[in-house]
Amino acid sequence: MKYLRKDEEHVVLEITGESHTICNILRKRLMSQDEVSAAAYDITHPLIGQPEFEVVSSNPKESLITASETVKSEANEFKEALVEAFNE
Repeated sequence: MKYLRKDEEHVVLEITGESHTICNILRKRLMSQDEVSAAAYDITHPLIGQPEFEVVSSNPKESLITASETVKSEANEFKEALVEAFNE
């Protein structure tokens, strides 16, 4: 992951090795935050393109951290439910 642009209220990241899956859920969790005015990503080439993720917020770094923690928590809850279901 690397910054392509980093301003006080606007960042653009290249997220190497990821696809629509993680980018889309991260975008949705970012847009659920009141302080985020925009969150979007683009993959310019379907086979070899790397996602470019853009966030506009009063504090984009904190917004990204919060969204990432939410995604991690949701993934852990899903894992626990899956393990429980398999053990029934």
